[in-house]
Amino acid sequence: MATPIIEINNLSAGYDGKSVLRNINLTVFEKDFLGIIGPNGGGKTTLIKCILGLLKPFSGEIKSNCKIGYLPQYSSIDKKFPITVEEVILSGLSSQKSLTARYSAEERERARHTIVQMGLEGLEKRPIGALSGGQLQRTLLGRAIISDPQVLILDEPSTYIDKRFEARLYELLADINKQCAIILVSHDIGTVLQQVKSIACVNETLDYHPDTGITEEWLERNFHCPIELLGHGAIPHRILGEHGHHHH
Repeated sequence: MATPIIEINNLSAGYDGKSVLRNINLTVFEKDFLGIIGPNGGGKTTLIKCILGLLKPFSGEIKSNCKIGYLPQYSSIDKKFPITVEEVILSGLSSQKSLTARYSAEERERARHTIVQMGLEGLEKRPIGALSGGQLQRTLLGRAIISDPQVLILDEPSTYIDKRFEARLYELLADINKQCAIILVSHDIGTVLQQVKSIACVNETLDYHPDTGITEEWLERNFHCPIELLGHGAIPHRILGEHGHHHH
């Protein structure tokens, strides 16, 4: 049986007393690859903040005693900050250390391994302001996974990259998914469908689908946009049953 690593029960959350999420129930299993989709403003980021412990929910509980790696949204990165690729990746080993702290030989070796895995050899000393979007994303992904988390959370990863890098990112994620669970938050469902093992659709409430075959009609109905992304070659698609977000 798959082991649950994050369990969310009857979670309600929001800001300034205003409710964004209601009655959310979700279990994330070991080595899962969960896509969290839904319209902007529907509560995806609020849910992630609760899981990361950055936001205290109004009610309900989140059980998680696992180490979480996090790749934040692009807009939250200060690209002018004078820090190198290697320093960013090393910073993932310890939130407690100051930037000037000494890292052990073992930690530096781990950083070197991560840099190779992320395809960033030769860029170790480059300041992050001089990186392309794809390189910056892989640097931040390296920071998120160097600590060997059990869950990796990616918030809108496709905002970093042009389409050429996308395939590379998803190859990396498939590789990482052998070691840990991944939660990928995206409004751009097309890129996600090729990868995910399960999908949660968040729009104030949450609908969970343990498998990922989705019909175009379902997507158009739920996202109000025509989508031509199901032609991903030989990937078999299972069809989801009907569901509606129930607003009482």
